[in-house]
Amino acid sequence: MENYTLKSTYDYCLPENLIAQEPVEPRDASKMLVFKGNNQDKNYEYKNEQEIKLNIEHKHFYDLPLYLKKGDVLVINNTKVLPARLFGYKKETGAKIEILLQKRIHLDLWEIIAKPVKRLKIGTMIIFNEELSGEITEKGEYGECKIKFMYKKINNKTFEEILERVGTVPLPPYIHKKLNNVDRYQTVYSKIKGSSAAPTAGLHFTPQLIEKIKGMGVIIVEILLHVGLGTFRPVKEDNILDHKMHSEYISITKEVAEEINKAKEEGRRIIAVGTTSVRALESMAEIISINGKEKVTLKSGEKYTNIFIYPPYNFKIIDGLITNFHLPQSTLLMLISAFIGINNIKEIYKVAIENKYRFFSFGDCCLFLR
Repeated sequence: MENYTLKSTYDYCLPENLIAQEPVEPRDASKMLVFKGNNQDKNYEYKNEQEIKLNIEHKHFYDLPLYLKKGDVLVINNTKVLPARLFGYKKETGAKIEILLQKRIHLDLWEIIAKPVKRLKIGTMIIFNEELSGEITEKGEYGECKIKFMYKKINNKTFEEILERVGTVPLPPYIHKKLNNVDRYQTVYSKIKGSSAAPTAGLHFTPQLIEKIKGMGVIIVEILLHVGLGTFRPVKEDNILDHKMHSEYISITKEVAEEINKAKEEGRRIIAVGTTSVRALESMAEIISINGKEKVTLKSGEKYTNIFIYPPYNFKIIDGLITNFHLPQSTLLMLISAFIGINNIKEIYKVAIENKYRFFSFGDCCLFLR
């Protein structure tokens, strides 16, 4: 029996050459490992390696329509990545400083991650260019700070317009190759700027594939979760219960909540695209009592969530999940282990490595169905 609260439970060995450094073209040509879980078992675990392998199929993302059916609800996250990496220097000394925007707190006050943070103190002024500067107003324990931006409205430019010119899109730390087309780190359906990282499961979709899926009678709904850089923060504590999750903004409209609740009542499947969609849905799910019977419903609204999903966890909304391959000992690996079973995941990742699947943000993906 696995100890679900130990960080080491979620470890695996990944050859470095399987970390994807660039996306495939076209987007939907990425490989897709399909796994159908054992819905009869409480922990969705198969009993042995052979049984797990028999339930694995090797496909490509353009094969996704083969696994969808009329009435399914596909939930996508329409967040857009900000040009959240800025380079500047300390006004006093000229020392170089890099900052990564993490979360907007209020107007021009932001939570950031700064490097090197040891050079900063409260009151430090950072100059980015002739238009933009900022003052450090607070320092945290994990390298995060708060900064108050100040800018000159040259030609009436807003902060967002200045940011577009001064900032760059931040790629994950394990990607070392320069990305020639920054749009490839955005989903084709991205709309609302606010993320520091892409919801990478959605990178595989093309406009043509989306139209094909809609034409099958699959309902595609959009929700919002702005992805923070805490997504890449490793779990340092041996006991995962001691890990502090980052907080992220989510928003679900009344219309989307009603669409998903109707599908749940009618027994139709809800399939989340990415762990960000899962966190948003599960954060807004609640159990209500009607005539003495418990019923799960999805609320609409907006809030910040720091939900941490790990085994064992009772998923309230989703029946399926499209997701990339995740880092060892990461909270995202813990989430998918809760959904499909830790022993299943270990064997699935072993098979993926043997079959040279590409891992992480620009890598291949999995389709998990219960």
